[in-house]
Amino acid sequence: MTNLPKSNRRQFLKAGALLGTGLVISFVVPARITKFGESAEPDPVASFAPNAYLSIGSDGGINVLLSHVEMGQGIWTTLTMLIADELDADWKNIHVHHAPPGQPYMHTLYGLQITGGSSSTWSEFDRYRQAGATARMLLIAAGAKKFGVDPATCKTENGMVISGEQKASYGDLATLAASLPAPAKVELRPASDWKYIGKGLKRLDAPAKVNGTAKFGMDMQFPGMLTAVVAHSPVMGGTVKSFDATAAKAVPGVKAVVQIPTGVAVLADHFWAAKKGKAALKITWDAGANASFNSVTQMEKYRALAATKGLPALNKGNVESALSQGGKVIEASYDFPYLAHAPMEPMNCTVKLGADKCEIWTGTQLPGIDQAVAAKILGFKPEQVSIDTVFLGGGFGRRATPTSDFVAEAVHIAKASGKFIKMVWTREDDMQGGYYRAAFHHKLKIGVDNNGYPTAWNHSIVGQSIFEGTFLSMLVQNGIDSSSVEGIADSPYMTEVKDAYVGLHTTKLPISVLWYRSVGHTHTAFVMETIIDQLATEAGKDPLEFRRTLLKSHPRHLAALNLAAEKAGWGKALPAGHFHGIAVHESFLSFVGQVVEVSVTNGRVNVHKVTCAIDCGLAVNPDGVKAQMESGIIFGITMALYGEINFKDGKVQQTNFHNYPILRMNESPEIDVHIVASTEKMGGAGECGVPPTAPAIANAVFAATGKRIRKPPFASIT
Repeated sequence: MTNLPKSNRRQFLKAGALLGTGLVISFVVPARITKFGESAEPDPVASFAPNAYLSIGSDGGINVLLSHVEMGQGIWTTLTMLIADELDADWKNIHVHHAPPGQPYMHTLYGLQITGGSSSTWSEFDRYRQAGATARMLLIAAGAKKFGVDPATCKTENGMVISGEQKASYGDLATLAASLPAPAKVELRPASDWKYIGKGLKRLDAPAKVNGTAKFGMDMQFPGMLTAVVAHSPVMGGTVKSFDATAAKAVPGVKAVVQIPTGVAVLADHFWAAKKGKAALKITWDAGANASFNSVTQMEKYRALAATKGLPALNKGNVESALSQGGKVIEASYDFPYLAHAPMEPMNCTVKLGADKCEIWTGTQLPGIDQAVAAKILGFKPEQVSIDTVFLGGGFGRRATPTSDFVAEAVHIAKASGKFIKMVWTREDDMQGGYYRAAFHHKLKIGVDNNGYPTAWNHSIVGQSIFEGTFLSMLVQNGIDSSSVEGIADSPYMTEVKDAYVGLHTTKLPISVLWYRSVGHTHTAFVMETIIDQLATEAGKDPLEFRRTLLKSHPRHLAALNLAAEKAGWGKALPAGHFHGIAVHESFLSFVGQVVEVSVTNGRVNVHKVTCAIDCGLAVNPDGVKAQMESGIIFGITMALYGEINFKDGKVQQTNFHNYPILRMNESPEIDVHIVASTEKMGGAGECGVPPTAPAIANAVFAATGKRIRKPPFASIT
């Protein structure tokens, strides 16, 4: 990736036209690309690029066009709060829209248009406020001109410019403000003047989602549109050898059957007819070289690899010599299966293809890449392809594929058939359609001193790379995919360990893998927080006190850990048969501590309560942060108790929620979330609630049963 491209006047005007007439504000910030997950410092040689737009109509309506997409995480509200506070806007007049693909909407850090990495709020904090402040200054200038007074005598209040007894609404001043030159510099309002930031607000997307007017990809309906479903190879990477569509075409409502690169598509008047037509297809598949792949032998090979030395992700001292000194050594190994993202809304995409243009409606985290992929398939220029991003019924990374797999498939169907289509994947298609959290194996040897604290740490990790060959390939350095080792190579527990080696074996397998909610932290946090718990037990120390000692130089970890422990009543008596487990982990620049209360009845793990504390720096929208913690915890419990994708003879064995269950409402625990009062660097909230959950549960299970968990999922303990 390179510095963000400049935007010309034509692009600016095109973007502004999307929001109608009135006052349109663009704003720019210098940006450069740095390590994934780190903030970017202003670079004086970087180009300036418009990234979002704010418009105020003559009717007083305030339209905010966001470069990030709403997939349940609440950014329609949180990001808009930043603009609204500096603008001093009337909240009820605000309307939010998804931005189309385009250079003005590039992420300041990643250099492309993306929603991911729990970065939406911290990456936009300054520039969104600058946008609101710029608009407010222009409106004050317009008000002063209208009133015939010095701008210094004017103030704003809830969508009005006021000077003495004179006042005018933003809508009344919009046209005049649009004719004025933008200020060269704006002054942001002090925190003491904030009326939205740091306060809880009702979500802007909630009314539409409650009353049913919200549009998701599955909701797309147009006259003349056909519904398409696709028969995919049961073996990943398999291809069509031959097919007979005679019976499928005989199904009432079926209009066409076409072959595409990923399988055979059936087009019909409605979904049920298409599904029945798909079932009637007779296809001979060429399974290819992947037909022998299975999860059992995969893990056997991983364990053999882990016994050898991998590429260094961390190397200090001489770990082999330190471990051979004859002191106490603790060994452990862990297996982690593939995981499906399992968003509630399966993949879908609507495509209308014309002679020289293509219109696409879908829920996507990568609209710009989807646009480019569609254009390449069709032989179009990117500007000939429009992407209308609708609400996403869950993403978790699955709607951010480097290949734009589901969008590409829909475009191929439209191209092959010449029809206006909505492609719909069934739950089975989605579960077996590829792109999983990679499977991993970890092997550890840890030398401890007489007090039980680690002095030597040898850690081997085996798994596939998610970044290699993608637009984030720069995150693979010297053969090390940063996501495979994050949370271990940079773990605070390694700070005082004198001799340490973290080695990585990156495997190349036929299974397509992808970033997943909290990415590598889904397995690295589990290993670190359960092995630290084991070290505490071996040393005869309280797990909380043991962590406090190891984290004495890490105040943000301690703040989250201590607050969670305090609020959970760590060390106090629990109901009979109930036990506590604890974990703390940093991810996506935020620090989360959790205490989980469980019981184990007839081998069944029951999670009763999760107490969570987060230090994410400034919590722009505390309600949103708490909601994301709750969401991440439910996601983490599901992953811990149920998450597992297995392969046999190259085929995914799980098909739907009956054999890939997610946590049900009656299983959901009480969740108590607390936000650490912090002025530290801002982090994300969308993913960091996931990593501590599973290890905290596993540690509680150990407290209840004396059994260490080395392989999720573990809904039942035998």
